[in-house]
Amino acid sequence: MANERFAGLVVSEDFQEARTPRDTFSALRSNIEQVIRGQGAVLRRLLAAYAAGGHVLLEDTPGTGKTTLAKALALSSGARFKRVQFTPDLLPSDILGVSVYNPRDQSFEFHQGPVFTDILLADEINRASPRTQSALLEVMAEAQVSIDGRSFQLERFFVIATQNPVEFRGTYPLPEAQMDRFAVCLSLGYVDADTETAVVASQERLHPLASLKPCVSEADIAALRAAVGAVRMAAEVRRYAVELVRATRTAAGVLLGAGPRASIALSRCAQALALGEGAEFVHPEHVREMAVPVIAHRLAIDPQAKFSGVTGRKLVEELIEKLPVPA
Repeated sequence: MANERFAGLVVSEDFQEARTPRDTFSALRSNIEQVIRGQGAVLRRLLAAYAAGGHVLLEDTPGTGKTTLAKALALSSGARFKRVQFTPDLLPSDILGVSVYNPRDQSFEFHQGPVFTDILLADEINRASPRTQSALLEVMAEAQVSIDGRSFQLERFFVIATQNPVEFRGTYPLPEAQMDRFAVCLSLGYVDADTETAVVASQERLHPLASLKPCVSEADIAALRAAVGAVRMAAEVRRYAVELVRATRTAAGVLLGAGPRASIALSRCAQALALGEGAEFVHPEHVREMAVPVIAHRLAIDPQAKFSGVTGRKLVEELIEKLPVPA
């Protein structure tokens, strides 16, 4: 179920010299746009989460390019990549790995699962059982796998998961604890007619992924992530991010608001977004742009409020308009 076809790729010669973090951000975006068209805003937020070290959940209807986007990111970054197709019969050991008895040595050997990689594509994650979904909780939160009494550290582990809307048949809603592990939740949606026509034309003979090459190095990615924390964030802007998150806990119609992990993710993603633009400090607009992708999916809405049309997205958008923006 794991896919390692990206191993051993020939790397482009376009990045033999070290890049600045902003150049790395721009290079990744430009490279992915060769495959994913008309999704500039989504790419900005996806790369902000990637630079900030946060995991990404892509939720949308089938056929909108979720899996293609994940593959394009993996190819562009030149990282080790594995894909797991989540199905109802998938077991935790299919993801984490399993110890197999070796009769010759009379000992158990641990065989690593697909989670031992740089970028893991968890495709249609909500088609697996809750037991299997929970196998990713520790590694997503701590970049660590604990199995058979041993712990394994993963250096630059990143999950990009896709899921179909929970109303679709054969899906298991992700529990609140798992949703909270995703820094952002994004939706691609449908592009306009001209863009869709261009997408169809680009795949007449060969899929664009087939010719996509890495555009940055491992050192570039490491430098990009290290630079995020250096972007200055004024105390007033940081407090603004925290107040946006805290406001969800007392909002009408919310059973469970966003916790401190959301405040951390919002601040980090705003810093990464500012870094990608070449800004030396975070503007309130960076916080406002990342607020919905970071907060909305973490909220548990009261069933009666949900029936009345309240959604996490609408609620966060209302809070953005309501709370005063720091000068």
